[in-house]
Amino acid sequence: MRTMGLDVGSKTVGVAISDALGWTAQGLETIKINEEKQEFGFTKIGQIIKDHEVNKIIVGLPKNMNGTVGPRGEASQFFASELERLFGLPVVLWDERLTTMAAERVLIEADVSRKKRKKVIDKMAAVMILQGYLDSQN
Repeated sequence: MRTMGLDVGSKTVGVAISDALGWTAQGLETIKINEEKQEFGFTKIGQIIKDHEVNKIIVGLPKNMNGTVGPRGEASQFFASELERLFGLPVVLWDERLTTMAAERVLIEADVSRKKRKKVIDKMAAVMILQGYLDSQN
């Protein structure tokens, strides 16, 4: 069984998946969503859960630097509760402060062009969220 990590934004959801032993996170894909139209990509996420035999989901919770939860954090909390309701799997909210900035820094250091960075940043952030969770468990 595997663990899935999600970086939820207003336009995309970055998806990462663990190896079978739960040691490492790999980026899988970025799903386009549209919050305004209530299109959250749950059908695609359900297919990934089935294909990869996912038994737990980690959702990044973007907190403010002072630890409070703002509008983006509330959106992630809603997303997590919907995942739990739809798929019946345990969903863990994981503090994701600075993961997108860290992902951006890694990609810049790897000399990835701005255009390519934009395509993979959410997937990379999902990897960092999931890897942080996996490291805390081992």
